[in-house]
Parts: sequence; structure tokens; C-alpha cells
Amino acid sequence: MQTAMLRLDRLLRRRKRTVFVVWAALLLAAVPFAARQSEDLSSGGFEVPGSQSAAVDAALADFPGVERAQLAAVLVPQPGATAAELRAAVDRVAGAAGPVDGVSLPEPARARALAQAAAGGTVVVPFRAEVDEDGATDVAADLRDRLAVADGARAGVATHFVGQGALWAAMQELSKEDLAKAETAGFPVVLLILLFVFGSLAAAALPLALGFVSVFVTGALIHLLSQSMEMSVFVTNMASMIGIGVAVDYSLFIVARYREEVAAGRSPEEARGVALATSGLAVIFSGLTVIISLAGLWMVDNTAIRSMALGAMLVVAVAVLAAATLLPVLIAVLGRRVVGRSRLFSLSRLAHRGVRGGFWTRWTEGVMKRPVLAVAGTTAVLLALAAPVLGLSTGTGALDQFPRDHEARQGFEAAAAAAGPGASSPVQVVVRGDDAAGAVERVRGVLAEDPGVARVGGPVPARDGGAVLVSATPRANGESDAAKATVARLREALPDAAGSGARVDVGGVSASQADITDLIGGSMWKILLFLLGLSYVVLLVLLRSVVLPLKAVLMNLLSVGAAFGVLSLVYERVDTLTPPLVLAVVFGLSMDYEVFLLSRIRERYEATGDTRTAVAEGLAASARTITSAALIMVAVFGVFIAVGVPSIQQIGLGTAVAIALDATLVRLILVPAAMELLGDWNWYLPRPLDRILPRADFEAVAPAPS
Repeated sequence: MQTAMLRLDRLLRRRKRTVFVVWAALLLAAVPFAARQSEDLSSGGFEVPGSQSAAVDAALADFPGVERAQLAAVLVPQPGATAAELRAAVDRVAGAAGPVDGVSLPEPARARALAQAAAGGTVVVPFRAEVDEDGATDVAADLRDRLAVADGARAGVATHFVGQGALWAAMQELSKEDLAKAETAGFPVVLLILLFVFGSLAAAALPLALGFVSVFVTGALIHLLSQSMEMSVFVTNMASMIGIGVAVDYSLFIVARYREEVAAGRSPEEARGVALATSGLAVIFSGLTVIISLAGLWMVDNTAIRSMALGAMLVVAVAVLAAATLLPVLIAVLGRRVVGRSRLFSLSRLAHRGVRGGFWTRWTEGVMKRPVLAVAGTTAVLLALAAPVLGLSTGTGALDQFPRDHEARQGFEAAAAAAGPGASSPVQVVVRGDDAAGAVERVRGVLAEDPGVARVGGPVPARDGGAVLVSATPRANGESDAAKATVARLREALPDAAGSGARVDVGGVSASQADITDLIGGSMWKILLFLLGLSYVVLLVLLRSVVLPLKAVLMNLLSVGAAFGVLSLVYERVDTLTPPLVLAVVFGLSMDYEVFLLSRIRERYEATGDTRTAVAEGLAASARTITSAALIMVAVFGVFIAVGVPSIQQIGLGTAVAIALDATLVRLILVPAAMELLGDWNWYLPRPLDRILPRADFEAVAPAPS
């Protein structure tokens, strides 16, 4: 493998201009598509195949006059607004809906809205939706643009839209704004950290350039993929958050190794080849591991989580490709400017002197002198942080993603006050069977008696007569725990009420969200088992030990558990998608640090035969780079914590906490202490495995290229 990387380096050296032109052209072509990456993203993807909610949603098209989506405008008069201004607002809404396909405002509904306007107060204008919830998102987005909803009140009246489609249309706008803020803030923060680490603008610019390229190229890919497949509205934030951190980290590892080799006396050409054949190969290996970790999320049969995983997988793949091809060319172009340290960054020079190998050697020796205390104390801290995970509560919903002062939330609250909290999210019950008519009456009786149901609609027979639909308005907001509890009671009670000859499916917004929560909760064990197995096998091949991979897996579990514990403390309820995404991302990224640290330790052990010396020298050689990389990751995730919607904030916080703990308590204390206790058992490998396992000495110094 190292030979192949050296050949790649020679090829890149001969074709520098071609490689640079290809990447420049790719970036220029990607920018306009990346700018449009949010346009065709879906609010859907939360359906659960085989669930009751999916069955009800598929059946709604069979019932004449029944709408598959709820969509309404909410007109809220501002202080001093007149009835005439409210009537004019109704006319504006009707005029905006006219040219939009998939929605209409029937004349009776318009007449009722005008009558409400004459009486003053909030006016709810219900549309007739001819599309499903996904289509309603596009319709709502069009109406929001036509009426400039985001610009605030007009002529004394604030216009809002309610319904699940309307919430997701507003979420698309909010996610796009948050992404722009995060990228605007994230790149300068990363640049400052890199300047501190390298003390050179040229060296700092390289990882930043790769982060920029990776995010924009991936944004273009997301836009293109969204034309042919369903991609979640959250995929852009997910890809950008992972992409900036990963691209910068991978570049940092290669640039740091290049500078190290030049400092050791190699020529820039030789140093570049060694960096690519060692750290560059490790980057490829680590990137593939992250991609495979994220692929584990595809075991969940859900489009939203799969698309978010796909976005992260794409950005990691682009980052690896850029690090292996574009970065060496940029290093060659900048030459020794990558190695030099600017006088402007004297603080960085002092910091650099303070954390040279001597410091890390002394640190490691201090930890390894008291290994039992170090292991016990660190483990106790991590377990204490993880303890609150036992009370972790999860749920999903669009409304909770908005700040309290956001117009979408204000519109929902106004509609709830005027028409009831559950008016825009009815519970839908489909009854099938030979005795459907008799079963429906018994079902309606149970619905009417349930304390969570405000009113029950009349039965609507299907076109073929094989099923009957009954809709009920819940007393609570459809995304609330109370509404989901109502669905749970109905699913338990209605089959018995309908009788053995009938089948009852309960659907609607509340049911759909309950189903996705159950699906992901029931899939966590599969994802965890996949990640544990993957991590063990990868490290077994890399480290040629059956003990070290087990130790690494257990430590990763401690980091992830602590991260989930912190999430439980900070958030009353964690978004349903957060645990599996944090789990996959953390296991994947922690492999980076595992690969770079333990491969260095393995290299030194083979050279010295002494575990303590190997750990001290391996940690001294890699600790500064790993700590800097982790700091960058935490800073990037911290930006998304500050500006993202709650679901993205939670992913950012969980991942940042796990990485911070992994790079400090785990890598700097727990790893050396545990290795000291294990002694020669660290390197135990049964002879049959020794014969069949390949060797992957990524960090062994390769011969200088000829």
C-alpha cells in the first residue's frame, strides 16, 4: 500500500498543473449547484414501512374528498389593524393560492374567512390540499415566497401557515440560514486554531482550503442527488458540520507529518512522499472506516436518517479524495512556506516549544507510574457523566425545532388559540373488514370517549367500499407527548372494539412520529453491534492484537455513554434521530485518533520491544496533532451548537463532548495507563491469526522516493 502511495506522489508531482486545474474546474462547477442544495430537500422521509401510520397514509387516496395533508393560512392582526385590512389579507392569500398547483381555496372557505375578518381577531383560512404532506411542503414554500411571509407583517396583518408541510417549508428556510451562519463563523474559527497550531498562514490555509472544497463539492452532489431521490432537509447541515471538521483534520495530519519529515532533514519532495505514504495512507484508511461506520445507519429502514448518513458519507469521501490528490499538489506549490513559522505568531511558537516531545514524554511517564489510579479515576468520571443516559427521553417533531420567537411557531400558537391545538393534525383511523359498518360505530364510540380526543368526524367510505375512514381531532398538539399517548391508547383499544373480523390502523402526524421513534429505538442495538464489530476488526488488522481493539471498543463506549449522559442533562427531550447519528459519527471519528495514536505506538514497540517506551514515544509523536485535530472538531461542532436548530445542536453537542473526552481523558490518560497495566498482553495475537492477517504499518517511515 505504501508503494502505491509513493507512486501516486510521483504521478501527482508530474501532473501538478493538471490535478490543480481539474479540482479548480470541479469547484467552479460545484459552487452554483451548492448554492441551491436546499431547494429540493424533503420534509418527509420519516415514514416507517409496514407501520400503521404508513398504511393509513397510503390508504387516504382511496377516500373521496379526503385530503392527505392539512394546510391553512393564519392571519394575525397587529395592534390597530382594521377589519378592512384583515379582509384585504384574505384576498391576498386567495390571490397567492390561485396560480399554485396542488392547492385551492374553495369559495365557501373564503366566504367564512371574510366573515371572520369582519368580526376581527385571528382568521384561519383552510386550503384544500390536493397533494400529500411532502407536496404540501413545496406548496407552502411557494406560498411563503409569494406572500413574503419571512419579511413580517404587511399592511397591519401578519401571515403565517400551519400544517406539517408548512412547518417543514419554514424549516427549509431556517436550515439554510443556519448553514450560512455556521459556515461563515466556522471557517474563521478553524483558521485561528490552525494559525495557533502551525504558526504559518500558508500551512494553516491548506486544511482550510480542503474544508472549503469538500463542503462545496458535497453541496453540489446533494443538490444533484435530491433531483432523483428523497433527501432530508437536515442533510446540508449534517454534511457541512462533518465535512469541515473531517477535511481539516485529514489535512492537518498530512501537513503535520510533512513538516515533521522536513524538520528531520528530508527534502520537501521526499517529505511529501513520506507524508502521503504514511499519514496519507492512514487518512484513506480512516476515511473508509468513517464511511463504513455511517453506512451502518442504513440498517434503519428510514429515508431521513439514511439521507443524512449519505450526506456525511459523501463529504468524508470527497475530503479523503482531496487530501490524497489536491493537498500534495498544494504543498508542492507552496513549498517551504508550509514549513516556515511566521514572526506574527510568536504565541504559537511558544506554545509549540511548550508541548514538544519532552512534555508528552513526561506526561505519559507520570500517568504510567500510577496506572491503577489513572484508570480508576478516569473511568469513574466517564461513568458519572454517562449515568444520566438512563433517563434519556427521545421524540421527534418539526415545531420544537423553531425558536420561540420564530414566525412559524407564532403562527401555530395563534391557530391553536383560534381552532384548537390539534386542528391541523387529526388522528386518522382506517377500518377494514366484512363488518366494517358495525365496527366503525364501535370505533367512533371509543374515540368519542377517549379523554385525548376533542371531536370525532363522520365516517367516510372508500371508493371500493372495502374500508372506512374516521378522523378525530386531538385535544393536544399533534407533536406533543399527550397526543402520542392518545394514539397509543387508541391502538390498544380500537382492535378489541372493532372485533375480530375487522382490521384497524391508526395514523396521522402523532402516529407517524410515534412509529419513527419506535423504529429507531428498536434499531439501536443493530447499529451498536455493527459498529462494535467493525471497530474491532479494523483495529485487529491494523494493530495485530486481539487485546488492544477490545480495549479501544470499551473506551469508545465510555465516551459515547458520557456524551449521551450530557445530552440528557442539557435537553429535556433529545430528537429521535440524534442517538444513532451521534453513535455512528463518534465511532467513526474516534477511529481516526485510534489509528494515528496506536499505529505510532505499534511502530515504536516493534522498534524497541518495550511497551512503556513505545507508549511514551508514540504519544509524544502524535499527541500534539491529535489534540489539535480534536480541538478543531470541537470548535466546528461548537459553531453548529450555537446557530443550528435543536436537532443539529444536539448532534453537535453529543459529538463535541465525545471527541473532547476521547482526545483528553481517553487518549492522554486512559490509553497509556491501561497499556501499562496490560503490559505484554497488549500485543497478544494467536499464531493462526498472525499468519493470515495482513500488515498495515501506516506510520512506519517509508523509503524516500527516487
